[in-house]
Amino acid sequence: MINIQRPDQEPLEIDFILFDFEGTLASDRRVHPKAKDKINLLSKRTKIYILTKEEKERMEEVLKKVKAEIIYLPEGESSQKKLDLLRQLGAIRTAAIGNGADDGPMMEEASLAICVIGKEGASAEAVKNADVVFTDILDALDFLLKPLRQKATLCK
Repeated sequence: MINIQRPDQEPLEIDFILFDFEGTLASDRRVHPKAKDKINLLSKRTKIYILTKEEKERMEEVLKKVKAEIIYLPEGESSQKKLDLLRQLGAIRTAAIGNGADDGPMMEEASLAICVIGKEGASAEAVKNADVVFTDILDALDFLLKPLRQKATLCK
């Protein structure tokens, strides 16, 4: 579990993290090696899910040695499937990280929503539903790993 401290609010207890793959975790279908290391660190404390519309063989190659469960989503149904998984796990104990229009609904319901505005940009819906916004996946991962950053960002 990751305990997110929020000044003057109850802490968030995060047991699950949902990562959008395309444009969020990956840029041009590549995942930064340091991002893989940081996900593996997070996986010691939370259950990690990577949500993708990519082909299984490709994903297994790109994410080998990453300690996460890969969830394959059908085209045209990804938004609803992401939301269904969030609800199944329990939104109150789940963080969602995304950038696309199909991430917006899951981000709206997650207890902590992180938008990553990378090279592909981000949808207005994802930005609107985010609690915090980053321009790099490594910064978003560090936010989850380093409590001092959480406090500085979430302080009201």
